[in-house]
Amino acid sequence: MTDEPFKTSPEAPGLQQDPELLIGLLISPPLMEVLGGDFPSAVQEALMQQHPRAGVRWAVTSAEDRLGDPTAETLELLDAARERMLSKEWDLAVVLTEIPLKDGRRPVLTQLSPLHGVGLVAVPALGARHPRRKAQEVTVEVVGQLLGYDAEDAHGQQTLAVKARQLSTDVEERPDDNSVQFTARVVTGSIRLLLGMIRANRPWAFIVRLSRALVVAAATGVLTLVASDLWLLATAYGPGRLMLLAVMAIVTVSATVILGGGLWERPRSRAEREQVTLFNMATSGTVMIGVLVFFVALFLLSLLGAFLLIDQGVLAAVVGHQVNAVDYVKIGWLTASLATVGGALGAGLEDDNVVRAAAYTRSNA
Repeated sequence: MTDEPFKTSPEAPGLQQDPELLIGLLISPPLMEVLGGDFPSAVQEALMQQHPRAGVRWAVTSAEDRLGDPTAETLELLDAARERMLSKEWDLAVVLTEIPLKDGRRPVLTQLSPLHGVGLVAVPALGARHPRRKAQEVTVEVVGQLLGYDAEDAHGQQTLAVKARQLSTDVEERPDDNSVQFTARVVTGSIRLLLGMIRANRPWAFIVRLSRALVVAAATGVLTLVASDLWLLATAYGPGRLMLLAVMAIVTVSATVILGGGLWERPRSRAEREQVTLFNMATSGTVMIGVLVFFVALFLLSLLGAFLLIDQGVLAAVVGHQVNAVDYVKIGWLTASLATVGGALGAGLEDDNVVRAAAYTRSNA
């Protein structure tokens, strides 16, 4: 196999060319004979036919690489593929492996990390009939999913075109830029791409996968809700202080998950800066939105618990004045803030691989 991409035909002189989107296929050696040496060019032709208006020139390169032994975990394969993608300066990478892929104990055909721009395909799961054709179709499908394409969405092709074009267009390097300036230019220049990466990562479902965080947060909420000191503090606090406490809680949990789970990357070269910056910003956005959803759920549960568990007369006697619904909202809000901090402790108890899998991966049977 060669690392030289299979390029589309050059355009006529004088015409502005679309940017090139470079996709790397990492093919396990045992699959070389099954897929054939011209497999990358077949994938490129299929991409051109299925997404002719992507606004990019599809270029496909390939390398023979197993990435891990037959017992390798999915996350290990994803990490190895991302390392290869960054070192080769590819825009996306798809791994075709003979290693079975699993989501928990359930076997799956593909495993995706849209945030990383990496997808895995378990070729043996395609069956014995026409494996090359099926592998080609699935590879094209995985590329589309990494670019946010949804065949059932009327705007699916437009979404793919926006992400493909922005992913293939590099931010101009300026020697005098510091890290903050470079990050600001990457974010402002790729805002739609960044939002698409966050959306593809399904941040609203992220925290649900961290079971220990949920259990610890729920326990914290129950314990604090029945404490009369909490009632006094909540009713005495103004909206500004309660909002500040909630923001601090959300930021604390987000930082704990990102740093404790090893989700923050550092570029090893200038060539990696843009991709790593986008990845870190998308990771931060994913986690913070997930924690915000977590906070809102805790607030609603705490508010319901406050109405059910705290007698209005007892509450009035403790705080020394007549109470109304606003006081119950304040108690629910403060309880949710404290319980969210408790969730940070729960997130710290999770295995790093569990946190990373919750943040990044998506499976297809």
